[in-house]
Amino acid sequence: MKVALIGVGQAGGNVTERLARFDADMGFGAVQGALAVNSAEADLQSLEFVDTQLIGADRVNGHGVGADNELGTEIMQSDIQQVLGSLDGRVTSSAEAIFVVAGLGGGTGSGGAPVLVHHLQQVYDVPVYALGVLPGRNEGSLYQANAGRSLKTLVREADSTLLIDNDAWHEQGESVEGAFDTINGKIAKRVGLLFASGEAIEGVGQSVVDSSEVINTLRAGGVSVLGYASELASEDSAENIQTAMSVSRQALLTGTSMPNTRAAEAALLVVAGEPDRIPRKGVERARRWLEDETGSMQVRGGDFPLETDRLGALVLLGGAERSDRVRKFMDRAREAKTAQDREETRTDPAEQFADDRLENLF
Repeated sequence: MKVALIGVGQAGGNVTERLARFDADMGFGAVQGALAVNSAEADLQSLEFVDTQLIGADRVNGHGVGADNELGTEIMQSDIQQVLGSLDGRVTSSAEAIFVVAGLGGGTGSGGAPVLVHHLQQVYDVPVYALGVLPGRNEGSLYQANAGRSLKTLVREADSTLLIDNDAWHEQGESVEGAFDTINGKIAKRVGLLFASGEAIEGVGQSVVDSSEVINTLRAGGVSVLGYASELASEDSAENIQTAMSVSRQALLTGTSMPNTRAAEAALLVVAGEPDRIPRKGVERARRWLEDETGSMQVRGGDFPLETDRLGALVLLGGAERSDRVRKFMDRAREAKTAQDREETRTDPAEQFADDRLENLF
């Protein structure tokens, strides 16, 4: 699947960088062009694999918007023609889709991504998808409220919004920086493999997935979710029937970007590995199991030939916004926004100087 990537904000730029790097290292050639857009100049300077575009210089002087997503919206709206101009030559005629990548809890990505998606829809004929990263539970109420508002808008504007929950793919006991690095690496591998489906590098599969099957799975709109798992495989495909079932189960039940998400309007199963190791019966059995688990009659399946001693399964769910995890996140975002509004209404800035609970310094 040939795609153009546009990262918005710090998290969006970092994920786009990792995706472009993974695609280049693997030699897939799926990423046709990549651009990172941000209001913070320092965040753009650390990026090497993608082109960069600074916005809002006249408003924030390259220092970012400080998690103010309303300001992020205004800046993207003001500089939208400049951003669209930067896409000339990067969104080529070979691109089959555009992905706008953003962390939904901050300012520039949260506020700017929905604006950019809206304008891209008016300019390009290919599908415009969003890849949104939700803040973890411990990232503060401001980030929860920002993400709730941003997600609600993105789902309306994008052809589909692929969600990544920050709590889903980090390792226990990691530092904050280490956790983000781990999450970005996992996003790059999983989403990069999805993009590369059909771009066979080694061997020829019996039923290779192509980009139209990815697009048809995402045609349901709303929220989409991606799962992945892999295991060592035998050289004899007949011995891998149970392995194909096992990795498919893990991909859906424990490996998705939004945990505990199963119900969907459409689904796609991609089994990756060396063609001689991929069991046809195992793939078909896993596809039927996926139909039962998702409750969808639109479950597609196929191979992705890849030089590896492992068997991997990618599960893409389309139209998954009714999942319990998405509902709980939106409830959390609404509670955070209500608490935020209540605090702003109650607090008079002058009262903090008369607070008896705070002792004087002298």
